[in-house]
Amino acid sequence: MPSQLKISAGQHTDKGRKEINQDFHGVYIPKEPLLTSKGIAIALADGISTSNVSQVASETAVKSFLTDYFCTSEAWSVKKSAEQVLIATNSWLHAQTRQSEHRYDKDKGYVCTLSAIVIKSTTAHILHVGDSRVYRLRGNALEQLTKDHRHWVSQDKSHLSRALGISEELEIDYHSLPVEQGDIFLLVTDGIYEYVDPDRLIKLIRENAADLDQAAQAITTQAYAQGSTDNLTAQLVRVDELPGQDANAIYQQMTELPFPPLLEARMMFDGYQVIREVHASSRSHVYLALDTETNTQVIIKTPSIDLRGDPAYLERFLMEEWIARRINSAYVLKPCLQTRKRNYLYIVTEFIDGQTLTQWMIDNPKPNLETVRGIVEQIAKGLQAFHRKEMLHQDLRPENIMIDSTGTVKIIDFGSTRVAGIMEITTPIARTDLLGTAQYTAPEYFIGESGTPRSDMFSLGVITYQMLTGKLPYGAQVAKCRTKAAQNNLIYDSALHDEREMPAWIDDVIRKMVHPNPYKRYEELSEFLYDLRHPNKAFLNKTRAPLLERNPVLFWKGVSFILAVIIAMLLIRY
Repeated sequence: MPSQLKISAGQHTDKGRKEINQDFHGVYIPKEPLLTSKGIAIALADGISTSNVSQVASETAVKSFLTDYFCTSEAWSVKKSAEQVLIATNSWLHAQTRQSEHRYDKDKGYVCTLSAIVIKSTTAHILHVGDSRVYRLRGNALEQLTKDHRHWVSQDKSHLSRALGISEELEIDYHSLPVEQGDIFLLVTDGIYEYVDPDRLIKLIRENAADLDQAAQAITTQAYAQGSTDNLTAQLVRVDELPGQDANAIYQQMTELPFPPLLEARMMFDGYQVIREVHASSRSHVYLALDTETNTQVIIKTPSIDLRGDPAYLERFLMEEWIARRINSAYVLKPCLQTRKRNYLYIVTEFIDGQTLTQWMIDNPKPNLETVRGIVEQIAKGLQAFHRKEMLHQDLRPENIMIDSTGTVKIIDFGSTRVAGIMEITTPIARTDLLGTAQYTAPEYFIGESGTPRSDMFSLGVITYQMLTGKLPYGAQVAKCRTKAAQNNLIYDSALHDEREMPAWIDDVIRKMVHPNPYKRYEELSEFLYDLRHPNKAFLNKTRAPLLERNPVLFWKGVSFILAVIIAMLLIRY
């Protein structure tokens, strides 16, 4: 069996010389599939000593992080998942302070520091706010991985510059680093590191390597003996085993179910009656079928015969259903609920009774602007559902957009979709951006850059342009430009035409959407959709006629007044 991520953990906390312990800590190791998709979480919080409720803040922060992080989408990256949880926790803690008698004294509210590690696959993700610390022990070197957020007023007086609950806004330090087997991570509060030097910490860890709980206790005991006056908490996490799958093992896992035969009309297949073949390509075979249990029409997609021995292809094929099940949008293809045992490798989705956007454009070569707006807005809503899950479709083109008999638009085919959370999982299978048709692909892909939501926006911009004009904004030149210099020389072909009824500002909107430089496109799809219906002020100001043309009398009156002022000043001066 392929190996899994395995750790050993040790923890110890003590109130020390204080009346109560305002520290809190925890480790959560989930079972599969969360162990692979979300990783292992470790967290440590330290309440501020000036507050008599900060222990509540510490406990809330750690428990919320260890619970809520694993409730976030598996499609999200660790960074987004963790930050969303911490921002929500910060808002709650700040609100509690605002509702208490200490609303104007941040040193007495629900405030704490927090340091956390998420170990996912072969990467450690560090999140930190405050002055607790995270170290990594590799060999005989103890490296501090966090920066103390403490502002020193004088040599012996300081205060926290950042912490959970201090204000409505939260700035979180985040970075990631590769993990090696045998790495030891140490999380400690200031009651420890201010009294135990790094050499002593290394010695105590090495002496108690067989029992990390004992090592954590030895560290807190040493800090107490050195005169620490604060709460004492230490956590140790050792990476014992990293996921080490090989391509053959993954291939065997993916092919536990046999490949289906070529299907034909009237054939019975796993409780489905095949009606006809809809589409066949080098990537897949698609059939229309009847679910005999529910008497509803469905689409069955089976792997390509030619690519059945390609693990990377099979991974993408299986990911399509995984992605579809995690997106809930009326404008994205929906998978069918699997209610009976599946005996072969295939995907079942809803049947869309309609046509592709490609066919629609052939049937409607000169659509009116409002019709195009309606279609584009639906596509954009589908894309927003992808982007909210940190997914990039990466193959948005008319052939992958369906319009059903009610006029509802749906995005289909997720074979090229990039999922942030999945990309963080190490696999020996080479992952590459499988891009779609070149003329709809954003220019940045052709020079080796990673895609962003703005890359999908470029594709949508090209589709919008094509619906209105029947052409492409740069012809076939985008795919030929393999340098930034060449891309900067691309010439946009205006969508305006003497025989085409279209406001000039619409062309400006599309031009921005398909700009070769992704940073000069819209930041959000919502901005594009708004501008598609409302003339942008910047465009109106740019195209506004000069005052001399709009109101010559007012222009010359203004010139006369300025000249009169100048003459008066000269007369006074001399």
